[in-house]
Amino acid sequence: MKIVNRGFLIIKPKAAFFEWSNKHAESEVEFNETDEVEGSVFLIDEDFFEIEPVIEQNFKKILKHELSMVTEDTAAWPEKLTMETFLDFFSYDFGSFVIDLEKSDLKAEKM
Repeated sequence: MKIVNRGFLIIKPKAAFFEWSNKHAESEVEFNETDEVEGSVFLIDEDFFEIEPVIEQNFKKILKHELSMVTEDTAAWPEKLTMETFLDFFSYDFGSFVIDLEKSDLKAEKM
């Protein structure tokens, strides 16, 4: 086991995101709030003291990433990519301790 020098955010979709996604998804799969949908994990600085500044600094990058997973057509995205839109679309949880249980080295890919 290895301790990774990062904290984490887990972003989980809410009803408003499912409604938007079902209208604009490039696939035929529809989701709703009752489906077991995994959240996305975003690694952050491990030494944060308050989560709100971390969210404020990163919400737009996270929102764009999640929207692009549904459709690359930015014209279909919400008109305003605001904190309010982010909070309407997602709930989040966070922590400051990440442990890697695997023996192999971590690999990173730039996006």
